[in-house]
Amino acid sequence: MTRLSVNINKIATLRNSRGGNNPDLVQVAKDCESFGAQGITVHPRPDERHIRYNDVFDLKKIVTTEFNIEGNCQEQKFVDLVLASKPEQVTLVPDALGQITSNHGWDTIKNQDYLKEIIAVFKNAGIRVSIFVDPVVEMVEAAVTTGTDRIELYTEAYAHGYHTNREEAIAPYIKAAEAAHKSGLGINAGHDLDLDNLKYFADNIPALDEVSIGHALISDALYYGLENTIQMYLRQLS
Repeated sequence: MTRLSVNINKIATLRNSRGGNNPDLVQVAKDCESFGAQGITVHPRPDERHIRYNDVFDLKKIVTTEFNIEGNCQEQKFVDLVLASKPEQVTLVPDALGQITSNHGWDTIKNQDYLKEIIAVFKNAGIRVSIFVDPVVEMVEAAVTTGTDRIELYTEAYAHGYHTNREEAIAPYIKAAEAAHKSGLGINAGHDLDLDNLKYFADNIPALDEVSIGHALISDALYYGLENTIQMYLRQLS
C-alpha cells in the first residue's frame, strides 16, 4: 500500500495568522498519526510564513511515523536545519526565494554535480534523500546517478489534466515511474493530488511508495473533519 504523508504547512499558516498556538501544530501532527497517517511532511521556507524552524525540532520530538522535511537545499539555513534535526527523509525542491509554492522539478542533467554533492551530505548523515522531478524520463534517468534514494514526481500537470483526459495526463508519469523503478529508485509523488484524482494515480503508477498531500487534504478537513478526511485519503490508496 502506498503510504500517506500529511503535509501540515496549512495548519501552521492558520496558526500564524493570529499568533499564539491555535491550532497547536504539534497536537495536529499527533492526531494525524493517530488517525492513520503514515508520515508527517513540512516545508519550511526562509520567511517562515507557515512552518517555523523551531517547529521542526518540536515535531521531531513527537513524530512516531516518518518525518519528511521538504525544502530548498540551496539555502544553507535549510541544510543546517535538516542536519540538526535528522528526519527520516529530506525532499530536495528547487524553489526560488519567495516562491509561493513549488512549481517545477530539478534539472538533474544541468545540476548533476551539485546534486551529487548535496545528496552525499544528507546521506552521510543517515537521512534518506528524495528529489523533486518533473515526469520526464531523461530527468529520472539522470537522477539515478546523483545518488538519491528516491524521486518525488511533481504532479501538478497530472492534476491539471485529469478531468480533461486522465489517460493522457498520467501517461508521462507512468513512463517516468517505470524508468525510476527499473533503475532501483523509490517513487514518491505530490502536489495537487486530491480525493478526485488520487486513486487513479495510485492505481496506475507502478511501485508508488508514498504521496505527500497537504493543501487539498486540509481543505477537505474543513468539511469532513480531519480524522474522516485522512481515512478517506487512505481508502483511495488501499
